[in-house]
Amino acid sequence: MSFAYRLRPYQIFILTAVFLTATANLTFFSAVLEFYPLTSNSGFLISMAVLVVSCLVLLMAVISMVLPWRITLSLFLLIAAASSYFSDQFGTVIDIEMIRNIFETDAAESTDLLSVNLALRMLLLGLLPTALIWWLPSRRKPFVQGKLAHAFTGLVAAGLMAACVFSFSSQYASFFREHKTVRYYISPAYPIYSALQFAASFAPTSAPRQFVELNAVANILETPAAHAELVILVVGETARADHFSLNGYRRDTNPHLAAEPNLISYSNIYSCGTSTAISVPCMFSYSAHDRFDVKSARNTENGLDLLQAAGVNVLWRDNNSDSKGVANRVPFENFRSSDLNPVCDEECRDIGMLSGLQTYIDSKSGDILVVLHQMGSHGPAYHRRYPKEFEKFTPACQSGELADCTQQEIINAYDNTILYTDYFLSKVIGLLKANSPKYETAMFYVSDHGESLGESGIYLHGMPYSFAPKAQTHVPVIAWIGESSDIDFAQSLALKDQVNSHDAVFDTLLAVFEVTTELLPASDKKLVALKDEDDNEDHNVTH
Repeated sequence: MSFAYRLRPYQIFILTAVFLTATANLTFFSAVLEFYPLTSNSGFLISMAVLVVSCLVLLMAVISMVLPWRITLSLFLLIAAASSYFSDQFGTVIDIEMIRNIFETDAAESTDLLSVNLALRMLLLGLLPTALIWWLPSRRKPFVQGKLAHAFTGLVAAGLMAACVFSFSSQYASFFREHKTVRYYISPAYPIYSALQFAASFAPTSAPRQFVELNAVANILETPAAHAELVILVVGETARADHFSLNGYRRDTNPHLAAEPNLISYSNIYSCGTSTAISVPCMFSYSAHDRFDVKSARNTENGLDLLQAAGVNVLWRDNNSDSKGVANRVPFENFRSSDLNPVCDEECRDIGMLSGLQTYIDSKSGDILVVLHQMGSHGPAYHRRYPKEFEKFTPACQSGELADCTQQEIINAYDNTILYTDYFLSKVIGLLKANSPKYETAMFYVSDHGESLGESGIYLHGMPYSFAPKAQTHVPVIAWIGESSDIDFAQSLALKDQVNSHDAVFDTLLAVFEVTTELLPASDKKLVALKDEDDNEDHNVTH
């Protein structure tokens, strides 16, 4: 007890930083060791450890200028325990987009990520050290004197960081230039930095943003009922292109779709993001991937708004967390509960979104667009994403704790989710076929992003786009063209191997429904070609 009384805040900062460096940065140091083996880089690696400790002390001191230091250290310990678990288990980087995912994920999806191992880590590396921080007695100082002491601690830590870098300047120059992505795993420094970035994005601007309207115009405002469009767009979840047998995957994961005529599987489409929170708003936005901004997108009309303004009947049915703001101004139905979804067992199934859809179609006149947002292949509890009769590939992982399963068991469970999506899409096509005599019918399927299944030790999704593996960005995109459609199947089939992106969704929808807007810059990334397109400039759409 007498020792504890002699501890000063800066000493507790150092002890906490050493503890965090040793327990919360295993993934970071494992990555560093891949590039700098211990046998020939021992001095550099020791300096790296000192650098991380000093960095954490600096952050603690700076934040303690605002918050009481015990609260600061408690936040560091709890954040580090949680973030390091996901980094160590799944290779997850906690950047600003991952923070956005955390805030926009609903309780049901979050439950899949909870596990005994996470609870143990939070207890042993988070809660118990936090309790110790609050138990340790410390000398009290006047408020101003205490803040000055924190400032001095931060200056010393910054100086020590500079000394580390200067001592091995050539190796650090190489490290920062060639291995930038590795430092994203420093915990909890990078998660805290990302959280501050995310919080700053909500800071009020000097003047409120005005909602931006894009002024859509329908080329054909009044269309005979026999020629009205009926399009179903299925927004998939977490499907990767290379696990679709339509794209050459060795397993038959698409037995139903493979039997469909007039079907196109696009082989070279890349997502706008690696998470639902980015990809879904982006694919409906007029802004292309390289110009996309979440805040601007939510304050601007999207593709669904334009179609609705042009007279199209738009309906969004959701069996996922939500539309991420896309369907805020169009009719929205939540199929995550048995209130609307009649096909629910341990969770509500995607197939339930077809319930009552024919009645909706029969009640409308004119063009119709229905968006079905799947639960699809969302992990890590892949075994929950499909009914048991679709468990074709076995043994399948039966846990959301992927460490409990072999990589092959994880892949088996994931492939079963693709098999169920194949079945679901075949039922969507069946509904469209039943309406083809009356409507010009088409189905589009677009996955929001892909999924890592253990390649290079990485699981799930949400990696920063700049260095995300192809498994998370190469997505399946499928079009089925009804016999009555004015989409030219032969010309569209010629586009199947062209490099394209989620930007094509916006362009394609507006083209199919013959809607234009003069505000958008000229571009053409459509997935399909329309019949007599070369002779009718009215079919052109800008993006």
